[in-house]
Amino acid sequence: MAWLIAAGITLAALNLRTAVTSVGTVLDEVSAGLHMSGAMTGLLTTLPVMSFALFGALTPAMSRRVGEQRLLLAAIVLLAAGQALRSLVDSAVPFLAASAVALAGGAIGNVVIPALIKRHFPRRAGAMTTVYSTALAAGTMVAAAATVPVQQAAGGDWHVALGVWAALAAVAVIPWLALRRDEPERRSTPAGADGLARSRLAWAVAGYFGSQSLIAYVMFGWLPLLLRDNGYTAGQAGLVLAVFTGLGIPVSMAVPALATRMSGQRPMVIAFGVLYAAGFAGLLTGQALWAWSILVAVGGGTFPLALAMLALRTRTAAGTAALSAFGQSTGYFIAGAGPITFGLLHEVSGGWALPFGLLFAALAVQVVTGWYAAADRTLEDEIAAVPGGRRNDHVTRGLRDLVTGRLRRSADGVRRARPGDGAAPARPRLARPRGRHEKRHRPARR
Repeated sequence: MAWLIAAGITLAALNLRTAVTSVGTVLDEVSAGLHMSGAMTGLLTTLPVMSFALFGALTPAMSRRVGEQRLLLAAIVLLAAGQALRSLVDSAVPFLAASAVALAGGAIGNVVIPALIKRHFPRRAGAMTTVYSTALAAGTMVAAAATVPVQQAAGGDWHVALGVWAALAAVAVIPWLALRRDEPERRSTPAGADGLARSRLAWAVAGYFGSQSLIAYVMFGWLPLLLRDNGYTAGQAGLVLAVFTGLGIPVSMAVPALATRMSGQRPMVIAFGVLYAAGFAGLLTGQALWAWSILVAVGGGTFPLALAMLALRTRTAAGTAALSAFGQSTGYFIAGAGPITFGLLHEVSGGWALPFGLLFAALAVQVVTGWYAAADRTLEDEIAAVPGGRRNDHVTRGLRDLVTGRLRRSADGVRRARPGDGAAPARPRLARPRGRHEKRHRPARR
């Protein structure tokens, strides 16, 4: 069962970004073939971030209704169906609608998979997060690198180039079909949206996730143009972008495992912040841009670190699901404005210094929120300490009952020891007569 779940998570992760990166490489052909206006093309490029934010926020409610495993199965089906449908249409509106269906599946998978890892692999959450983030990076890179060769092999038909990724999603359905009858018992999340909104940790995770996503989407979208403005050819810029994306695989393999071995991840937050700052400053010089791009790519280890924090900052699968939904949906809302604002700043200034000021501001937010989110604390503990917050897990109830029981016994002992202080002396407890009800209170035999 564990191996089947691990295989299902890996196959699902390979598909979560294919609907995004496959379109980017053939965007000119798609927009020309579907006669898209500039506004529609802009909507298509911002649709992934908005879908991740919207459907990510709705995922916890759906998960409570149908269960995490069945919901992930439905998400992969949406991925496959959306990508298949958009490869068959020849007009812009149905293409956008089908893309939204596929991206909804990816958004749901983003939130559900960390909760599944926490539920099924509580003692190996770091290792499984490494598998998950590595598969996610691999799927992102393969879809970006292979879509154009597939298009060329199909005689320039972008419909075929986009449709092949539906087949990969169909393969990912198989393990979850086998597991659909083995849905574990569903439990409520440790707090509702109000409880998370009162949690500094939840907001810190959301800020960290959003700031790193903003930087990543800006770099994916604008790095090629920056390179070409500094004398690189289209082929050279594409090669640098491929290396930039491919470095996400080894980084994703190393970061979660390292983060799990640390009680707090603040040194990693600072290290990635330094790499980003040096890389941005180097890109502004216009010299040796490929080297500075590699430095920024390694700084992109903030993404697997943010994924690892979802499990490291919670005690239960329900807590992971709640933090994943809140952190990712809020974070993607933050990130959605990044590429557009960066482009406007570039257009207004005519250079790169002003738009890079946005990246440095996002980096400052990332370091501040990451410093708080990387400390050794958990969401459930913080919610319990907030007025109006609740902890519903059995461990907390047991500790509360134990503490209150000790306090009562302590108070009773004080009253017995000081009968002359005006308080009524405690009654001696009478022994229970042995009788026919005794068996009911006898502890069960092992």
